[in-house]
Amino acid sequence: MVALDEAAIAGVDFRRGPDERRVQPNGAGTMDWDDVRVFLAVARHGSLRAAGRALGLSQPTIGRRLSTFEATFGGPTLFDRLPEGLRLNAAGEQLIPAAESVERAALMLERRRAAASPALSGTVRVSVGEWAAGFLARCLSDTGPTALPAGITLELVESRQTANLARREADLAVRHHPPESGDLYVAKVGTFACAVYRRRGSRSDAWVTYTEEQSHYATARWVQQQIEKTGGAVALRASGMTMQLAAIRAGSGKGVLPCYAAEDDPLLERLTSPIPEIAAEYSVIVHRDLRRAVCVRAVIDWVRQAFAEQRDALAGKI
Repeated sequence: MVALDEAAIAGVDFRRGPDERRVQPNGAGTMDWDDVRVFLAVARHGSLRAAGRALGLSQPTIGRRLSTFEATFGGPTLFDRLPEGLRLNAAGEQLIPAAESVERAALMLERRRAAASPALSGTVRVSVGEWAAGFLARCLSDTGPTALPAGITLELVESRQTANLARREADLAVRHHPPESGDLYVAKVGTFACAVYRRRGSRSDAWVTYTEEQSHYATARWVQQQIEKTGGAVALRASGMTMQLAAIRAGSGKGVLPCYAAEDDPLLERLTSPIPEIAAEYSVIVHRDLRRAVCVRAVIDWVRQAFAEQRDALAGKI
């Protein structure tokens, strides 16, 4: 745990909320923690636009908050403005350790405040890959055994990278590859089986698969092995399952799809049994400070129940 006084910056008080800022006669200012977050986001992402995407703020808001943060230190800029983006200069680099200490302490307090709240309402942000995103979206219902409590809004954020749960980029994650480090609670929830499908009645043997940039994916490697064995052709390379599914349904070729997404589609026929070597085992991941939060706990229980109730569909059982 980081002690709060490790992050102290002489002459600066930390507050939340833009209306509470003030300038003291000696030149010191009252600092908003949100401005510290913006400073760190710009330092990590290298541009106002990318920092805005990471924090869910507009580019003008990011620019305004960054200017306020820089003004707190007497006005000199903390970044070099370059054609390719913003790069920390020496003055900015010196502030990073203290700013990160403030961040760790503030986020720890925010996580524990959220965990202590008894309210079963609010937004729970879940980081997911494309297969889990599609599955969980299909399981949403306002009735039945897998219904979420009425006061909870689920926010599914699809990304190829697991969100940094320590920095509250998401409240929890449902992922194929859980992080190997961090103060995290990880629990397996289920496995996505996958098989080869094509449009019913089609005779196309060309493959629909991932792009070259995604050739390290297990499914892409498996398809490439089949192509090398049989001398098959590639009809389409697409970076997402939704595009691949649309192409296969249209008759462009055959490809690997998760069974839950393809098995009940009347336009598709399955050409293989589920392929065990590329089955994807998924886990739910949450920071230990948030594990007991009422809202987060409710979503974790919902995810587990969804996987349990859809076990046969996920396994591709006919």
